[in-house]
Amino acid sequence: MGKETKVAIGKVLATEKYPTTIDEFKFWTNSDLRLHAFDVVKVERRDGSHTFGVIENILHITDAQSFLTNFISSDFGDTELLEPTLRVGMNYVEAKVSFNTKGNETPVHNNDKVYLATEEEIIQALGLDKIEHKLLCGSLKMYAGTENPVILPVHLNSEFLLGPEGAHLNISGISGLATKTSYAMFLLKAIQDYNQQNEDARKTAFVIFNVKGRDLLAIDKENESDASVKVKEEYKRLGLIDKPFENVKYFIPYSASSDSRQSTYMGKDDVDNYIRAQQLKKYKYLYKDDKESIEMMFANIDDTTQTMESIIEKIIGDGEFNGLDTWQDFLDKVSEKTQKGDPKSQKDEISIMSWRKFKRIVSKAIKNDSMFANGFSKQNNECRLQDELKQIKANDVFVVDIAKLAEDKQAFVFGDCLRTIYDLKQDVFSEEHGVNPPERIVVFIDELNKYAGTDAPKHSPILRGILDVAERGRSLGVVLFGAEQFRSDIHKRVTGNCATHAYGRTNSIETSTSSYSSIHSTYKNMLTRLDQGEYILQNPVFRSLLKVRFPKPIYKQFK
Repeated sequence: MGKETKVAIGKVLATEKYPTTIDEFKFWTNSDLRLHAFDVVKVERRDGSHTFGVIENILHITDAQSFLTNFISSDFGDTELLEPTLRVGMNYVEAKVSFNTKGNETPVHNNDKVYLATEEEIIQALGLDKIEHKLLCGSLKMYAGTENPVILPVHLNSEFLLGPEGAHLNISGISGLATKTSYAMFLLKAIQDYNQQNEDARKTAFVIFNVKGRDLLAIDKENESDASVKVKEEYKRLGLIDKPFENVKYFIPYSASSDSRQSTYMGKDDVDNYIRAQQLKKYKYLYKDDKESIEMMFANIDDTTQTMESIIEKIIGDGEFNGLDTWQDFLDKVSEKTQKGDPKSQKDEISIMSWRKFKRIVSKAIKNDSMFANGFSKQNNECRLQDELKQIKANDVFVVDIAKLAEDKQAFVFGDCLRTIYDLKQDVFSEEHGVNPPERIVVFIDELNKYAGTDAPKHSPILRGILDVAERGRSLGVVLFGAEQFRSDIHKRVTGNCATHAYGRTNSIETSTSSYSSIHSTYKNMLTRLDQGEYILQNPVFRSLLKVRFPKPIYKQFK
């Protein structure tokens, strides 16, 4: 596999109409030779160097001057008739220059010979031989269908994914076929393995939000599917540890009911088993400690006049609200503000109607939800998420379950956690006992468009927090892995600050948007037919876009 071929597969084409350039060239090749987009070829230069190119498009032409010529030569449409004159045909290939072995950037010349690259040359052509701090991100396959296919692992520089050189990952693709969560979890597993296998690796922890069903509620359990043996073998071939995630802790919303199914999709037996193993806690929010997070409930409320923001500032800073003990006390105080007969509300600069709007929103979230509690008991495996996040250590994997919460409460929990992590890395809690965060904390959230979409309210506190992480998190060690169906839905300041982009299967309407303007038209078309387990990856260390493959999850899957 990957043996060097001494036989040229074609020669460079350079015509008056289609000259070669320092960026691209074309070459003719046998029409029966099976080549694919993303395959790497090399051109033998007259100075003894080699110029490598990545295939972008493959075309077939004949000597027919028009479509009508072919139609007429078939006796005006007889599909069974053999043409009296054999048409001369050939394939020609469009390739983008990636590298020259001697730094020769002049265009390749007409009739220069073209060869398939060897495995070592592919690595050199794509810039994979220069990568430091190697972190696995998948594998690639070239020359499929030929005598010498090449399959090799692909690494990127962890410093360009997790900082400080570059940070953040955006994953896009339609639901189901694009397997966004699976690829994100594959990368997180690769990072955890990398940290365990390299003593000089920067210490990293992970905070993962489970937003759909039971997808991520057993990531420390073995994959029990029929394909699990093959999955383990593939992990071994790629140099990964063939075990699920380690050091995993789960956090589910508290429910006053004895039946945990009211707050989580995790089975009751699993909840009990995880509690016995000291791997699971039920989180609550207390008024005294968490009232500053109330603004997260308004993340998707268009507050153009900023009246809701004014109310929240009043609640946080006004002594009138500081002496309260419970959420019910808080709601009662808000109710007073909504009454026309209340002398205090009449003197208030905030209108009664604004207070009523505020009350409707917070009452909907807080009332009849035991997650908003008056206290918690550590003995009963209850906790505040902020307290737990402050204690996160290197290699910890925290899975925060929000799948069964209403959208406004999902936003509340996610926003509260993100702000806590950001503050943690800014040393806001450095004086508290036991606070010693790792160098990096990776936060993974699916359905990022809910919080950082192009239509998100301008003053959304969650959007503001995500932008802070995207723009300044790299220097602090806070790394965002975000996934969504449509990349075009995400705020440009978020995608613009991501060093790594993974493009999964999507539709032609999406690829026609400006978010894909930098991608070659052939690659755009390929995005509409990628298979499961395939992504087109972009990272500053790669000299070209790469189509990578990755194995199925190694942890337990739910049908």
